[in-house]
Amino acid sequence: MELPRFYDRAAAGTLYLERAALVTDAATAARAAHRVPEARDDRERIAAFGIDCQVAFCTPGASLFVPGAVEDTVRAIEWLYRNLARVTTLVLSLDTHSVHQIFHPAAWVDAEGRHPARFTVISTDDVRRGRWIPVLRPEGIADVRALCLEYCEQLEKSGRYVLTIWPYHALLGGTGHALVPSLMEAALFHAAARRTETVFAMKGRAALTENYSVLSPEVRQLGGRAVGHFDTGLFDLLMGHDRVYVFGQAKSHCVRSTLLDVMEECRRRDPRLLSRVHVLEDAMSPVPPPPLHPLPPALDFPRVAEEALRTFAAAGMRIVRTMDPI
Repeated sequence: MELPRFYDRAAAGTLYLERAALVTDAATAARAAHRVPEARDDRERIAAFGIDCQVAFCTPGASLFVPGAVEDTVRAIEWLYRNLARVTTLVLSLDTHSVHQIFHPAAWVDAEGRHPARFTVISTDDVRRGRWIPVLRPEGIADVRALCLEYCEQLEKSGRYVLTIWPYHALLGGTGHALVPSLMEAALFHAAARRTETVFAMKGRAALTENYSVLSPEVRQLGGRAVGHFDTGLFDLLMGHDRVYVFGQAKSHCVRSTLLDVMEECRRRDPRLLSRVHVLEDAMSPVPPPPLHPLPPALDFPRVAEEALRTFAAAGMRIVRTMDPI
């Protein structure tokens, strides 16, 4: 299908109110003109899985803007419009945070009571020696320091990431939490044209763990208590399709962690499922490395992202581009 007349690729990096009536009217007309089938009638079921395509990451000037995200958004949106009649289900995740979480500055102070600067790395040794002191007060938890120490230990042992203090981002109720408006309009268009609903998956609400992956937090248990779980329902929804096309931000973090979870769960259930996953590599970008010298290998995010893509391809996932035919 052609791109709708209301769509303006130059607006992909800007903020505006989504034009729901205009978009859905255009979708209704397109459905009639092109005889677009209802999603429920698809013989081959295809999911498009957009990870954290939110203002916080995809709009210049936002607190965690990922360079390249605007261009990624354009490619993803135009891929969705061109393949509208083939995409059965659109799933969009929403990173969702509040001020007092373990990866935000408000969670920690030094001996002088100063909060850490953004991109500060807090190690197990830092917590043990009191270089950084946790000041979180989650309800029902007495010894927060012990849990934060255990968290850092588990995170470092996992080999995925170290605890990084991020700028406040994707705060629930704020503009940064919203979907990029141009993608929201594409979602509305898809919903109206194919007579289906967009699936929204919120993640990241737990105070004591990061939640890069849409499917599970980085740490699932602390102090013998659950702080999160693997989202079996979402995994089943996605993998119930014949193909799953993945895009979003950032390639080095939330996309990578989500696909690692997908890879592990597919291997546990049935490795043949991995071939259903198609990674739209030109619709995602890595977080730039922090200005540290020397730069620890774990914080060389572009390198981490490219290594992950090679791992996914070797496992059986398909690495594709938005201009490749479905």
